[in-house]
Amino acid sequence: MLRLLRPLLLLLLLPPPGSPEPPGLAQLSPGAPPQAPDLLYADGLRAYAAGAWAPAVALLREALRSQAALGRVRLDCGASCAAEPGAALPAVLLEAPEPDSGPRPTQGSWERQLLRAALRRADCLTQCAARRLGPGGAARLRVGSTIRDAFRRREPYNYLQRAYYQLKKLDLAAAAAHTFFVANPMHLQMREDMAKYRRMSGVQPQSFRDLETPPHWAAYDTGLELLERQEAGLALPRLEEALQGSLAQMESCRADCQGPEEQEGAEEEDGAGSQGGLYEAIARHWIQVLQCRQRCVGETATRPGRSFPVPDFLPSQLRRLYEAHAQVGNLSQAIENVLSVLLFYPDDEPAKRALNQYQAQLGEPRPGLGPREDIQHFILRSLGEKRQLYYAMEHLGTSFKDPDPWTPAALIPEALREKLREDQEKRSWDHEPPKPKPLTYWKDVLLLEGVTLTQDSRQLNGSERAVLDGLLTPAECGVLLQLAKDAAGAGARSGYRGRRSPHTPHERFEGLTVLKAAQLARAGTVGSQGAKLLLEVSERVRTLTQAYFSPERPLHLSFTHLVCRSAIEGEQEQRMDLSHPVHADNCVLDPDTGECWREPPAYTYRDYSGLLYLNDDFQGGDLFFTEPNALTVTARVRPRCGRLVAFSSGGENPHGVWAVTRGRRCALALWHTWAPEHREQEWIEAKELLQESEEEEEEEEEEMPSKDTSPEPPSRRHQRVQDKAGKAPRVREEL
Repeated sequence: MLRLLRPLLLLLLLPPPGSPEPPGLAQLSPGAPPQAPDLLYADGLRAYAAGAWAPAVALLREALRSQAALGRVRLDCGASCAAEPGAALPAVLLEAPEPDSGPRPTQGSWERQLLRAALRRADCLTQCAARRLGPGGAARLRVGSTIRDAFRRREPYNYLQRAYYQLKKLDLAAAAAHTFFVANPMHLQMREDMAKYRRMSGVQPQSFRDLETPPHWAAYDTGLELLERQEAGLALPRLEEALQGSLAQMESCRADCQGPEEQEGAEEEDGAGSQGGLYEAIARHWIQVLQCRQRCVGETATRPGRSFPVPDFLPSQLRRLYEAHAQVGNLSQAIENVLSVLLFYPDDEPAKRALNQYQAQLGEPRPGLGPREDIQHFILRSLGEKRQLYYAMEHLGTSFKDPDPWTPAALIPEALREKLREDQEKRSWDHEPPKPKPLTYWKDVLLLEGVTLTQDSRQLNGSERAVLDGLLTPAECGVLLQLAKDAAGAGARSGYRGRRSPHTPHERFEGLTVLKAAQLARAGTVGSQGAKLLLEVSERVRTLTQAYFSPERPLHLSFTHLVCRSAIEGEQEQRMDLSHPVHADNCVLDPDTGECWREPPAYTYRDYSGLLYLNDDFQGGDLFFTEPNALTVTARVRPRCGRLVAFSSGGENPHGVWAVTRGRRCALALWHTWAPEHREQEWIEAKELLQESEEEEEEEEEEMPSKDTSPEPPSRRHQRVQDKAGKAPRVREEL
């Protein structure tokens, strides 16, 4: 415990001042202290429910303003109290703990100093909050975890956009809708609302602005864009702004880790471990604070609406900075930034080569030229916190997931290194897919099916891609095409929520799931032969995909969809869009950075994809693969009856579909997963439904014909099925 508390002085360094208030949230009551955000939010929802749109807007905006003001007060008070002389830690705690540093200081004097400093710090924070927030201070305005989560998810903006719409303030409604949607990209209703706003004449493109995104992201994106255009001089101030904004955002996040409200629920997780005396309680709370502060690295590096941070966010910004400084001839600044990168990664070869080059160009040594002070401060403080957390892991049994790949191995206690190394090596199949067997392994399987390999990954200029021909005969293609036509004639357009196309207004989409096909077949709307063939073919594709890509681990069907897209006559002149934009199937593709985020709204559990084509009598509609930039085409595949294009579903295979400019293109789209829990349940239900239909047909054939030609009551027919199967028939909902 003594070693745990030594480096606490690192945490008393001054953070930078708070960031400015987001645009669009100007204070409605100038000069007044913030009110309780949770009460304002509740009152705003009551006004919204009553249709009092103007009061609802005022209350919700004030709730957002008060929540932001509380964060600034916490940040400012933490900075001022850290500088209080009476809150300084004992000098014995300044030294970093070493494994064999000799005898430890005796307990007693320094512990009393530490307790006195902690109490002084708490008293300072309480008085500061009372001065800034009024009587009761932060305790009076404490916000529960439920409300904090609602603000984090930007739920107030969902209500604001609807209230603004009712008030005919379309510009503000679009801004609020966009702000909510950025953080909630899976929200289907908001997606549709956004599309409606874009079609309104009174809404301009600039109306769709994010009122909550931290400023460092805008500066970061602008800087990267300018670098891409080889405009390093213009990019430098934006890149520097992004770095300073990232550090400031991290300080704001760290300030939110102080106080009891941020630790709600922690004791419930600890369970019996929460028992103990004063020192145990202090240590437990302090460890929770340190864990929260370390998580701020990931939170600052995570874009709004994303689930995962940009890897190595700060070092990557420094790399771009030193490259940009070197391009414009600022060698001293380039050296400062490259030395800062070496603080994270002392053995980084590109950085060391760049440093040697810049020093040679600069000539004589410059005194005082070293790493950036803000980065030195960040690393020193972060390492001090990590040292305490690893000590707590080793001696107190706590947990800690280090957010940084640059942490020196020497910092981790030797007793923990082996365990952490084993945890890193235990990769799941999702991160380390099995390597495909050589051609000789699966060739016999494919030949038995009459299937030939037309193109492999090398010929398709990518990885884990293949084109296989011969999966369907022309007669089978005709049966499935007729199934799609009959289903469309019956009004079955599953999967598109009533829209004629989810991707382009120039085509009409028709989708049919296996369960819907079985239901239509049982009702006599489509032929049962087509519905049965749909099931059989989907299993055939799964077997071949597994044989080719994943022979060591079973694949399960995740979703099967028979899709036809038809060109709309009269809407193909000078058409510039795609039938299906470039995307990846299990991650969100970011063409600007080349990254693919494996998170919602992507179907992250999909591991392999397949497209089985049914015809080629149309114009356009070719499948194409691209580089991660979504622009550079690497391969193109022309559809034909019985041709399967199979590929892994990740960011290594971005793909799209060229516009269908004439005719009707039909294909069976299939996705496969290694996760049994994501197996397609509708496929199983469709199979059971078709089997029940077969059994009923067999029974009817066995029965003697009756003179009474009136239809059998449904209740009697269901009773016969129940008697035969021994259980009641399942009730299924229509899609």
